[in-house]
Amino acid sequence: MNYLNRLISSLTLLGMVSLSGCALNKMVKMAQDQELTVTPSPLEVHADTVRFTTSAKLPLKMLKKNKTYTADVKYNYGGESVDAGNIVFNWADYPNAKTENPSKSETFSFPYQDAMRRGDLVVIGTAASANGKSKSTPEFKIADGVITTSKLVQPYYFYAYADHEYNTGEELEPTYVQFFFQQGSSYLRPTEVRSSRGRFLNAFIADKNVTRSVTITGTHSPEGAERINARLADDRAEAIEKYYRRQMGRYDYQGMADSIEFLPKAVVENWDSLKAELGRDERLTQTQKDEILSIINGSGSFEDKEDALHRLSSYRYLLSTVYPKTRTATTEILTVKEKKSLPEISALSKGITQGSVSMDTLSDAELAFSATLTPLLEEKEAIYQAAIKKNDRWQAHNDLATVYLQMAAEQTSESSMSNYLEQANTQLGIAKNRQESPEVYANMATLNMMQGDYDMGMQNLQKAMNMNPDEELRQGLNGMMGTLQIMRGMYSEAARSLSSAPDTAMVLYNRGLAQLLSDDFNNARASFDEAIQSDSELALAYYGSAIVAAQQGNEQAMADMLRQAIQKDASLRAYAIDDLEFQKYFDSQTFKDAVQ
Repeated sequence: MNYLNRLISSLTLLGMVSLSGCALNKMVKMAQDQELTVTPSPLEVHADTVRFTTSAKLPLKMLKKNKTYTADVKYNYGGESVDAGNIVFNWADYPNAKTENPSKSETFSFPYQDAMRRGDLVVIGTAASANGKSKSTPEFKIADGVITTSKLVQPYYFYAYADHEYNTGEELEPTYVQFFFQQGSSYLRPTEVRSSRGRFLNAFIADKNVTRSVTITGTHSPEGAERINARLADDRAEAIEKYYRRQMGRYDYQGMADSIEFLPKAVVENWDSLKAELGRDERLTQTQKDEILSIINGSGSFEDKEDALHRLSSYRYLLSTVYPKTRTATTEILTVKEKKSLPEISALSKGITQGSVSMDTLSDAELAFSATLTPLLEEKEAIYQAAIKKNDRWQAHNDLATVYLQMAAEQTSESSMSNYLEQANTQLGIAKNRQESPEVYANMATLNMMQGDYDMGMQNLQKAMNMNPDEELRQGLNGMMGTLQIMRGMYSEAARSLSSAPDTAMVLYNRGLAQLLSDDFNNARASFDEAIQSDSELALAYYGSAIVAAQQGNEQAMADMLRQAIQKDASLRAYAIDDLEFQKYFDSQTFKDAVQ
C-alpha cells in the first residue's frame, strides 16, 4: 500500500512538472508575439544619461496561472552590455489575462559612454514558475543605437579681465580762477588783473593749453544796490570773457580760439555763494550764523529776505566783509588732459617688465592698460606680474589668472594644461581673498569648466550673476551658462541664456543646437545660418543645419548642408554615416552622395 501511494505521488509530481514545463514553453513561444515599444527610438543621450520608456503588451492567454514573465532590458554595444532594468508580469496581478492583454511600461536609464553610440537595445523574456523552473526567449532587438546630438555642444569660455580703469578717450581737466568786483560795478579793475589770480590766468592762456570750454559764472551780492542792477551778474561774466578773448588775441591763438566754447552765465537772486562764505567765516558767532541762515532758508521773496537781513545786528559786518566776497565772476576752464601716446605706454611697460624702467613711470591704470596693447600672452603675463609687484591689487591677480586660463586653453598636452590651470587657481584664490568680484567668479567658472567640474562651474556662474556685472561680462556669463545648460539637458533655458550672450560664431552655434534639441527647428535653422555668416568655416554649423533639414523632411537641404559640413571637416563623414539623426535617409542615394 505504501509503495502504491509513493508511485501515485511520483506520477502526480511528474505530471505537474511536465505540465509546468509545457506551460513555460508555450509562454516563451507566445512571447514572440508580444508588442514591445521604446520611446524615444532610436535612444537619445541627454545630460550624459540615456533615458527611455519601454512598454510591453503580452498576447492574450500568454500569462499562465502561478507564472511570471520578466522582460529584461539591456543595451549591447561593442562587445559590452549594460543592464537597464526589467518589466515583470506576475500572474496574480492580471486576473483577466485571458480576455485582456497584460501591459506595462517602465522608464529606464543608464549612463552614457562614447562607445555606446552604435549598439542595440534588446529584450530577453523569461517565463518562470513558482518552483524555480524557467525558460527564456532569444534576444529581441527593440531599438537601434543612441542619437548623440546633445554631445555636439562646444565649450565656450569667457575670460574676464578686470577694468584697467584707464580712460582711453579724451579727458578734460578743470581750472578755476575767480575775480572780484566792487559794489554795483562790472568793471574788471587793473588790481584784479595784476593779482596772483590774474597773473595765473594770463600765464595759463599764454601756455595755449588745448581748451574745450570756458564757463564764466557772474554773481551779485544780496543788498539793494546790487539787486537793482538786473544785468550786473551778466555784465561781470561778459567782462571776463572779453578779457579772456583779448589775451588769446595777444598770444596769437588764431584758429584755436574758434574751437573754444564760451559759456557766460549769471546767477541772480541766489543765496548759495553767501551760504558758502558764511561757512568759511570765523568772526561771526554760530548764533549769528543761525539767525542769518534761518532767514535765508525761510519763506518769502529774495527782496523780503534781504530786508530781514538788513535788520540784524550782524548786517553791517555782512555788508562790509561778507558781501564783497560774493561779487564775483568765476571762470571754469576745461582743458584736454595731456596723456602718453600708446607707443610710449607700450615702451615704458616693456621697460618696467624688463627692470630697466622704474615702476612709478606708469600709473597703476596705465600699466594695466598696457597689457591690452599686446596680443602675446607671454607679454601680458609679464605685465600683470609687474603689476602685482607694484600694487598687489586683486585686479592684477585676477588678470594674471585670466592669462593662465587662456594659456591653458591653447595647450595640447593634458599635463601642460593642468599646470596652467593650477597657476590660475592660485591667482584666483588670492584675488578672491583680496576682494570678491563678478570677474573673479566668472574666471573660477571658466576654470571649473576646463576641469570638467560643471556643477561647481554653475555655482560660480550664479555667484557672478548675482554681483551685478557690467553688460559685457553678463553676456559672457550667459554664454557659459547656456553651454552648461545644454550639457545638463536644460535646452529651453540654454536657448534663452545664449540669446543674451555675445554674438560669436560658437555662441550662435550652441544656441542653434539648444533650439534644435528643444524641437524649435525654425529658430535653430536661423541660428545656424547666423553662425555660418559669422564664420563660414564652422563645419558644425552646417552639420546642425543638416540635422534640422532632416527633422523637417527636407532631403535636398539636408544633403547640401551635410556636403558642406564634410568639406569643412572631413571627420564628419564617418560621424554622419553612423548618425541616427539621418537614419531614414541611410538608403537614399541623395544621402549616400552627400557623404561619399
